Amino acid sequence: MKRQIQKLIQQAIKSAYGVDFDAGKIKIDYPPEGMGNYSTNTALLIAKEVGKSPMEVAEKLVDFCRRPTSSEILDVGRLQVAKPGFINFYLSENSLQLVVVRINEEKNKFGDSKIGKGKKIHLDFVSANPTGPVHIGNARGGPLGDALANVFQKAGYKPYREYYVNDTGNQVEILGHSILGDEQAQYSGDYVAEIKNQISKIKDKDAKSVGEDGVKIILEEIIKPSMEKFGIKFDNWFSEEELQESGKVDEVINILKEKDFVYEKDGALWFKSTQFGDDKDRVVVKSTGEKTYFGSDIAYHKEKFGRGFDKLIDIWGADHHGEVRRMKGALEALGYKDKLEIILTQFVRVLKEGKEMKMSKRAGTYVSVDDLIDEVGCDATRFFFLMHSADTHMTFDLDLAKERSEKNPVYYVQYAHARIASILRKAEDLVPEFNSGRIPEFNSGMHSKERALIFELLKFPDLVEEISQNYAVHYLPQYAMGLADKFHSFYDECRVIDESNLELTAARLELVKAMRIVLAETLGLMGISAPEKM
Repeated sequence: MKRQIQKLIQQAIKSAYGVDFDAGKIKIDYPPEGMGNYSTNTALLIAKEVGKSPMEVAEKLVDFCRRPTSSEILDVGRLQVAKPGFINFYLSENSLQLVVVRINEEKNKFGDSKIGKGKKIHLDFVSANPTGPVHIGNARGGPLGDALANVFQKAGYKPYREYYVNDTGNQVEILGHSILGDEQAQYSGDYVAEIKNQISKIKDKDAKSVGEDGVKIILEEIIKPSMEKFGIKFDNWFSEEELQESGKVDEVINILKEKDFVYEKDGALWFKSTQFGDDKDRVVVKSTGEKTYFGSDIAYHKEKFGRGFDKLIDIWGADHHGEVRRMKGALEALGYKDKLEIILTQFVRVLKEGKEMKMSKRAGTYVSVDDLIDEVGCDATRFFFLMHSADTHMTFDLDLAKERSEKNPVYYVQYAHARIASILRKAEDLVPEFNSGRIPEFNSGMHSKERALIFELLKFPDLVEEISQNYAVHYLPQYAMGLADKFHSFYDECRVIDESNLELTAARLELVKAMRIVLAETLGLMGISAPEKM
């Protein structure tokens, strides 16, 4: 809908002033309640260019939009010019009725877009070190990456979910020492003792071998089950060890050498990351000949492009913020400038009975994602993580997440879906004349709550496209809460099933069906269930 308005305004500018204005610069917003359905400030942007006041420009553009030919682009009910030069659009009642028809015809295809043009997007998220259970810091990126992939799919992209397994290097040896329980042990928790009991002939192995065995057990018996419990299915689990054994790390370092971005100093090889805004150059191969994590990471990212991905998105914890410039710099040096996006997730606090949870017995030093899901369930865990923008710190209130009331946002949203399901079950028995697929006719004119609900439904396709461009997945739970609020408000004031007025009943049931489709699809994008009963 926003694109249709952009096209209409673009043509109005061309007709009125002969100016080819970029449609992408035409900003379409949702104005304050009572000021229309959509609003644009374009008249203010071009007033100086055409030598007219913003109000004069707005009036002239509105004149074009009111012409009969403009209805071929968009059926607008009413247009309004507001100071200092805004144009407000009010959709016609017929347009809103047709929205309901369209949703019920398209069902879960409503909101699908071709904006992605089939481009392949690689998402690397969670990717916690396989040295222990996944903790809440890593876990926050799980629903974010998974929901973002769902949005990409709906927007016409081809997303690919991957978990990068750091199964080599010093951390693996430290895990081995921890399992052996010697003086170099660093990892603690019940899981360490559990792994020790599973490894045979442990006394005959060195720390590195024990660590390698431990990594395999943690990955298969702790991390993968945790991700399944979290509702996340990765397309691939990529091994760093296999990457190094393939020789691709040496290959990429040689390429950077040839491009004069790598030099030798003190027996080590350094990448010139200061040329790309980093505060110092970074080691890619130690003086011992061991590849650094950064060196492997460069090779891993280049390897992704070798698999045909058009865009890479990494979701990292905030503690990795110092690595962003060097990683983007390495890809720019390799010729992949602006092909990598890095989303940093901020820290999470977990509150229980007003007190911060400090540790998990099994994990040893932190709250694990399993603890969280066991406490409040997968739906609540995902919803609460998604509610906040990734770049903000968040507090996870366990008591609120378990509360069965309107105070709990996930309960409030899911209850709306259960209420809808209940209404439609009753309709099957009470209104046999109900004819699915008809154009809803609100025979006494639309109630304001009906109009508000339909317009909220209409926002969904624009929301999908917007998130596919800005990655702001927290808009989904915000939208779900707003949608549920509009529905509950509609339900409180508009009697849906009225056997004395079957015409109005049929219209409202069509609206309720459309609401069910959009709400279920919104929950589905978040990886959250849409219950039939609660």
